[in-house]
Order: sequence, then C-alpha cells, then structure tokens
Amino acid sequence: MDDKLLIDKIHSGSSDAFEHVFMVYYQPLSVFACKLVGDLDLAKDIVQDVLVHFFEKHNELNIHTSLKAHLYQSVKNKCLNHLKREKIIRTHHSSIFVEKKAQEEIFNDLLEETELENQLNKIIQTLPKQCQRIFEMSRFQGKSNQEIADELSISKRTVETQISNALKKLKVKLLPYLKILMLVLHVFI
Repeated sequence: MDDKLLIDKIHSGSSDAFEHVFMVYYQPLSVFACKLVGDLDLAKDIVQDVLVHFFEKHNELNIHTSLKAHLYQSVKNKCLNHLKREKIIRTHHSSIFVEKKAQEEIFNDLLEETELENQLNKIIQTLPKQCQRIFEMSRFQGKSNQEIADELSISKRTVETQISNALKKLKVKLLPYLKILMLVLHVFI
C-alpha cells in the first residue's frame, strides 16, 4: 500500500490501515528506539505510546514527509524526551543524595561535639571546687588570669597553676576518649 493511500485511510479512521501500520512499523521502530534508550522493554513502551497517540489523533495528523519518516521522527522525539526527563530525575536525586549526606555529616559532627562536651563537663565536675571554678572562669567566661586572681583574692600564679592542673587532668582523662573517637572517625571515613 502506498503512503498516500495509507495516510488517507488513516485520516478516515480505518482500523485496517492502523493494523497495517502496526504490523509493518512496530518491530523496526522498537529496535530503533532501543538503540536510543538502551532498554528493549522501554523502547517497546515508547513505540506503543507513539502508535496509540497516532491512532487517537488520526484526524489531526498532518504528515509532511513520508509516513515512515513521520513515525521514526515521532519515536525519536519521544525517546529524547524520555532521556531528558531521566537526566533531570537523576540530577535531582543526585542533589538530594548530596544534601542528605551533608546533613548526616553535620548531624554526626554535632553528635560528636555534644558527646565531647558531655565528657568534658563530667571531667570538669570531678576537679576540686577551687580548680573547677578557676577553670570555668578562664575558659567559659573568658576572664584573664589577673581578673580571676583579683576576683578570688588569690595570686595570679595560683590561678595559672590551677588552670595548668585542670588542663593536665582533662588531657589525661580525655585522651582515651579522643583515641576512640579518632578510631571511629577513621573507620567511617
């Protein structure tokens, strides 16, 4: 059947003409689509969609080239649209994954920081009261050694000694915890 006659029959809604188009073009269009999308099942679905659309819009069709060229161009366009949509989805999923990974890292950092602060506070609570008070004034209130000495009516040297003692105790008691933390971080990284 020549193209002109076939197109005329398609415009009139002839089911024989559609059956002929399906029988002649379905398989080669599926192979063509498969080369574009890389998946035979997906290619068959795309060709089927094009042919169904072709059938549904038979009275609106305006074919300027041959029927074969029109069908191949329609399948090509549908495949390219599918690939474009897939690329957008992959990009979106990739950005979500990156964002989620960053949020997990921030959460893990906050968790580690909180755990370290808890350990630090527990160790500070074990210091002698005078040493604890001097250390907190120095490190948490940001006071200078002279300001602490003046406020507590003690010598600046006593303040320095108490801070040094506190730091030594913190170092000794936090060292095992920091080693474990570093080991855990190394395993996860």
